[in-house]
Amino acid sequence: MSSIELQQPTATGSNKNGDHESQSQMLSPGHKRGGWFTFFFVSATLTGLMIAGWGWLTNLIVYLIEEFNVKSIDATQISNVVNGSINLIPIIGAVLADSFLGSFHVVSISSFFSLLGIIALTLTATLSHLRPQHCGTGSTLCHAPSKLQLAVLYTGIALASIGLGVVRFTLASLGANQFDSPEDQGVFFNWFFFIFYSACVVSSLGIVYVEDSISWGLGFGMCAAFNFLGLVIFFLGNRFYRHDKPQGSPYTSLARVIVAAIRKRNVLVSSESKYYYHEINDGANKAIAATPKRSFRFLNRAALITEGDISSDGSIAKPWNISSVQQVEDLKTLIRILPLWASTVFLATPIVIQTNMTILQALAMDRHLGPNFKIPAGSITVVVLISSAIFIALFDRFLYSTWQSLTGRSLTPLQRIGAGHAFNILSMAISALVESKRLNVAHDNHLQDQQGGAAAVVPMLALWLFPQLIVVGMGEAFHFPGNVSLYYQEFPVSMKSTATSMISIVIGVAFYVSTAVVDLIRNVTGWLPDDINDGRLDNVYWTFVVLGLLNYGYFLLCAKFYKYQNLEKEAEANTQI
Repeated sequence: MSSIELQQPTATGSNKNGDHESQSQMLSPGHKRGGWFTFFFVSATLTGLMIAGWGWLTNLIVYLIEEFNVKSIDATQISNVVNGSINLIPIIGAVLADSFLGSFHVVSISSFFSLLGIIALTLTATLSHLRPQHCGTGSTLCHAPSKLQLAVLYTGIALASIGLGVVRFTLASLGANQFDSPEDQGVFFNWFFFIFYSACVVSSLGIVYVEDSISWGLGFGMCAAFNFLGLVIFFLGNRFYRHDKPQGSPYTSLARVIVAAIRKRNVLVSSESKYYYHEINDGANKAIAATPKRSFRFLNRAALITEGDISSDGSIAKPWNISSVQQVEDLKTLIRILPLWASTVFLATPIVIQTNMTILQALAMDRHLGPNFKIPAGSITVVVLISSAIFIALFDRFLYSTWQSLTGRSLTPLQRIGAGHAFNILSMAISALVESKRLNVAHDNHLQDQQGGAAAVVPMLALWLFPQLIVVGMGEAFHFPGNVSLYYQEFPVSMKSTATSMISIVIGVAFYVSTAVVDLIRNVTGWLPDDINDGRLDNVYWTFVVLGLLNYGYFLLCAKFYKYQNLEKEAEANTQI
């Protein structure tokens, strides 16, 4: 981790944050809050919680198929819903952190929920009356789980999902809040996701191996232990954290802008600053716009001062009739970024489908490495995590610095996201070619139309799946940190937790979209039967190659016209794609 200087910011230097900076960093006489010292506690907490969360989530499809007698495609659909929920839940945590509780309390509560959920899953794995009887090999007569068994299972999954979903990105916000400069925040995000992926790799290899080869109960129990350890370390760092103060709901102020603009729709827009309302200390440590910008001029009316809007003491008399200039500009920023956000949804959807289908492919391929070791199917996607972790480190250590020395400018978040789009399309094309080869081998060995529902194992090594997964990881190393950096640095100050959760919302929506897409494909084409040896999964991948190219074109168009708001003061933000 040589590219990070693990030290606290000096007390001297730029006073751009004024008393807020000195006050927020004071711990006790001689000590400061925040800085790189807190990185240890944040990263150790992240490691424990991600090992715990990924240990049950990665192997969920296999657990449902083998222990709860769920059909393969149905298991992937359940997994999609669970993953979608996990990635949509962070917005709830973000609202609570930004508006009411602060990041520390939200991380604490969500980690406790995660612990309770994993304990419930451990009970389903260890108590035989909480799961149905096993199906015999090749048997079509399988016992469905009872209502009680499903209730305990889904309760555990729900609690663990809430915890895992909320904690990841709220913890990222808490960590980024320990730094003042965008450069330090950018480095933090790179290493945050490096540790995130590394912890997931450890879990996907170690925990999943224990679950598959030794005991599901022991594997889930280890997850609970790591969750508890991460929570303890998080509390130990409490006295060193710079705690963010909830600033009330930023969503109310955004709604007021819309209401005020509609109410003043007949008022003429002025170009003079004196006719607009400027709140004192507006925007909390960022420049206050003198007049609203010309884009989305309709919203500028919300900041126009009309009779009765302002009291004699200068305070707002009618909160739903006037907003500050900065509040208007904050809403405009969100509107400008929405088209880019939408393009990321269709970037993530193919990745989601590929992840689930790769597990089904692995189940129908030779997973042996030597005579005595067999790769767990749920661990096959660990290649993506390893690839992402390695390339995040390499990019941060070599690529970005080399690019800056050659061009004199840093890669912008949009350029990194664009590179991620290109790698994702390439990975879909590789997936289609590999699956086409796998189907040909299955056909040559007459392994289609097998009885019992499960696909027969094709005499083709699962190592053939590695190239597509490596390329996916390279793409994620570009677009995942790039998206988080873009949202965190462009969103209003009062919505920083929401900013880091935006990429999670993208992934959550993608899981639900992928569920709908898979259902549509199954109903219309017949490419995805329960036995994938009888299907045409390669055609699904080729479809997403075409859709990916169209979405990439849409992204480039959006990026061309997007103007950075909060990054435009930095040299790195002067270059557009």
